[in-house]
Amino acid sequence: MMSIIALQSLSLFAQQQKADTTRAYSIPEVTISERFHTREVRSAMPLQVLTHAELKGLNVLQVSDAVKHFAGVTVKDYGGIGGLKTVSLRSLGAEHTAVGYDGIAVSDCQTGQIDISRFSLDNIDLLSLSNGQTDNIFQPARFFASAGILNIQTLTPQFKKDKSTNTTASFKTGSWGLVNPSFRIEQKMGKQWAASFNSEWMSADGHYPYTQHYGNANDSTSAEKRKNTEVKTFRAETELFGNFSSTEQWRLKAYYYQSSRGLPGATTLYYDYASQHLWDKNAFVQSRYKKELNEQWALQTSAKWNWSYQRYLDPDYKGSTGKTENSYYQQEYYASASVLYRMLQNLSFSLSTDGSINTLNANLNNFAQPTRYSWLTVVAGKYVNEWLTASASLLATAVNEQTKTGASGDNHRKLNPDISASIKPFINEEFRIRMFYKNIFRLPSFNDLYYGETGNKDLLPEKTTQYNIGITYSKEVNTFLSYFSTTIDAYYNKVSNKIIATPTKNIFVWSMVNLGKVDIKGIDATARVNLQPWEKIGLNFSGSYTYLRALDVTEPSGKTYKNQIAYTPRTSGSGQASIETPWINLSYSFLFSGKRYVLGQNLTENRLEGYSDHSVSASREFKIRGINTLLSLEVLNLANKNYEIVRNFPMPGRSARITIKMVY
Repeated sequence: MMSIIALQSLSLFAQQQKADTTRAYSIPEVTISERFHTREVRSAMPLQVLTHAELKGLNVLQVSDAVKHFAGVTVKDYGGIGGLKTVSLRSLGAEHTAVGYDGIAVSDCQTGQIDISRFSLDNIDLLSLSNGQTDNIFQPARFFASAGILNIQTLTPQFKKDKSTNTTASFKTGSWGLVNPSFRIEQKMGKQWAASFNSEWMSADGHYPYTQHYGNANDSTSAEKRKNTEVKTFRAETELFGNFSSTEQWRLKAYYYQSSRGLPGATTLYYDYASQHLWDKNAFVQSRYKKELNEQWALQTSAKWNWSYQRYLDPDYKGSTGKTENSYYQQEYYASASVLYRMLQNLSFSLSTDGSINTLNANLNNFAQPTRYSWLTVVAGKYVNEWLTASASLLATAVNEQTKTGASGDNHRKLNPDISASIKPFINEEFRIRMFYKNIFRLPSFNDLYYGETGNKDLLPEKTTQYNIGITYSKEVNTFLSYFSTTIDAYYNKVSNKIIATPTKNIFVWSMVNLGKVDIKGIDATARVNLQPWEKIGLNFSGSYTYLRALDVTEPSGKTYKNQIAYTPRTSGSGQASIETPWINLSYSFLFSGKRYVLGQNLTENRLEGYSDHSVSASREFKIRGINTLLSLEVLNLANKNYEIVRNFPMPGRSARITIKMVY
């Protein structure tokens, strides 16, 4: 089991130095190798990883920006720093992608999807994306209940021998009024304890220029500026780390986030006025404990309390009230326990069970006030040797739902299997053939079922069957070519009762559409090359490419039969190149996407043209009075293209960003 959890247990903090990355550490059921990216080619499930160092060279500000560089990912982006950003994996929808934050899932029963723009990169150590699930069978059951996992691993304190305090401060500023200071402090408290605190503030007006086209032939244009795009966010986290021994750790985190942002309107019909506003608050406390009981048994437990508040205001509503002002309150109580049993040196089994209670309330008349009780239990097994990695799991889901007003959604009982394997046919080559099968479903969200304007209590759960077969290869050379890896995966996803959410009036009001059946076929390819032409100079290249056909196959006589579903490009990809020298680091990154259709009918008038986005950066590290200092300059969207990811929501053109970061 190749696990980020296990990496923490090797060296959490205290007086230990970081693990020597040139060696291999062997722990029962765990292999940690010299490169994080070795895990990508050894994994039986498609896995993509971005390390803290790589994230610094990507010219990205938020997690949502970084995720766009993963193969097979579609990020819906409504423009600007404050716009809503959700991630869909292999066209399955954002509701099918679990987001893990330090090993515990982030949830939102109201919408079923996580706005990943709320996560900053300053506090992130590792970002990974898994299709199906990870090879790790020793994890909460909730991670088995999704079609993919975006895992966010935050920084863990590391102290030098003569230090007990680490301090980091950074300040970013740039175009469109961006102001983004952040601060982090880490404190060692004896041999077994450490604590950290970090906070961040960000504000921007977002009034970037764009070109408005008039007429079908684009025969006239005008220079405009986006309106109602201001955003202010604040995030604070504090953690307590207990490293009682090499086999026992505990982690407690408290998190708070709030945002205030305008909701820009669609730039249509000579009219781009918007006045809607959205306020969000989110707080949670989560705890995680892990203990190796002996060589055969291991135990881990997790618990979380989550609260969130959302207020939506439309001051220009034309009804009798003169405005629309809605407030929503969510709460979740969650607990998880997992046990791992190593029957033999190469064979292990796990049992995980999760329970949660989710509630939603609102200031709406006759609101349903739903409560969902969920119980997930999974049994999993894994076998590992030099040439084979194989795992299987069976997930049991029990969900009961009730409402205080009106009829409730149905209760559900389901069993969902999963099986995966990775085969290494050649002893001396890191070449593998991998495959997996997974059957899973997701329930309609509370908004799907109960939202006043668009809720539909008769919506059926969305069922998904995933098939994947691929090859992976990596090679390490001690000469000019220091490392090379590539992965190619072909996949087929079969979806029934497919639910698609699309914006209507603005990005807060959605329309729920059940397409019935969707066939998704595609290919994901990634490559990575590291060169070392001279001792202190390194060249790094990486890229990803996706070809994806996601077709509506509900009704042969329908107008959308075998048409590509909305906002799903056939081709997309990304690339990165960087040069590291003792004097300066330079990087270049790009994203591209083919044409998409904004509606299910693939007509010319519904087509949204493809785009490419190029960015460059330069950074230098030096010392000021003994303080390690990083100065970087980024130029984003170098070609100054006002492309659109969602129709009539133009993205920013060329912009610049400056960062200064000091570590003491």
